[in-house]
Amino acid sequence: MRTQKDSPAVRTITLGHSPDPDDAFMFYALAAGKIETGDLRFEHILQDIQTLNERATRGELDVTAISIHAYASVLDKYALLPSGASMGDGYGPMVVAKGRRSKDEIRKMKIAVPGRMTSAFLALRLWLGEDFNHVVVPFDQIFATVKRGDAEAGLIIHEGQLTYQKEGLDLCVDLGAWWKADTGGLPLPLGGNAIKKSLGKPLMSRISKLLTESIRYGLAHRQPAVAHAMAYARDMDVPLADKFVRMYVNDWTLDYGDKGREAIRLFLRRGCEAGIIPQAVDLEFVE
Repeated sequence: MRTQKDSPAVRTITLGHSPDPDDAFMFYALAAGKIETGDLRFEHILQDIQTLNERATRGELDVTAISIHAYASVLDKYALLPSGASMGDGYGPMVVAKGRRSKDEIRKMKIAVPGRMTSAFLALRLWLGEDFNHVVVPFDQIFATVKRGDAEAGLIIHEGQLTYQKEGLDLCVDLGAWWKADTGGLPLPLGGNAIKKSLGKPLMSRISKLLTESIRYGLAHRQPAVAHAMAYARDMDVPLADKFVRMYVNDWTLDYGDKGREAIRLFLRRGCEAGIIPQAVDLEFVE
């Protein structure tokens, strides 16, 4: 095992990501010292995605997981890394409730959402075609909020997409499935990794390669990477956690590719056309 040793020459890179199995899997090699990072040391900062989105608006972290929706607000500070994508290829955030509800019924409901800057929020807003009554709660409290009756429906992300039935709730719409059908086969772009442009292009490129190497290592060493991710697998056994990781750490995660980039541009353009995103977005990727 390779280790990262502190020395006066070591540079610490702050790396923010969610405490979820897919992110833990993605950064397993970095966290466990499985790849050589030279004079760079990565400080892992685990916070929910809405908090990371908000921190990105203040430029607080060197590298951060970010909602694609939120990236539209930090173009001056961050560029997107080519790896680290979470793409819903025919699946994605869901609206659940006590009993199935139609789109017209959902429009009239109070919906618990995990944050206004999340891609799930933007996708739901685009699906509904209008603003909607909502309350923001931490993503891991949405089930409880709906079951208590504090909201009539919930917009779920992360592992909730696989566990909502155990909570006694019903699926009203899978926004990833809707998006794929509505766009002629494009995946729904949910999250990515962003890097501060102030680091300079040489360092940005070097960090980009290390993060890609970490993802590739996890995919090549699946069993120990999933075992590492189990520490963040809420209410999931190993097979279910592995299924969730496969959904969001795959070929899309290694590189968006042309199709993934097209999906991001369309998602944000539709957000702009709907008046949700205030201005047109000119994407910047680290090469």
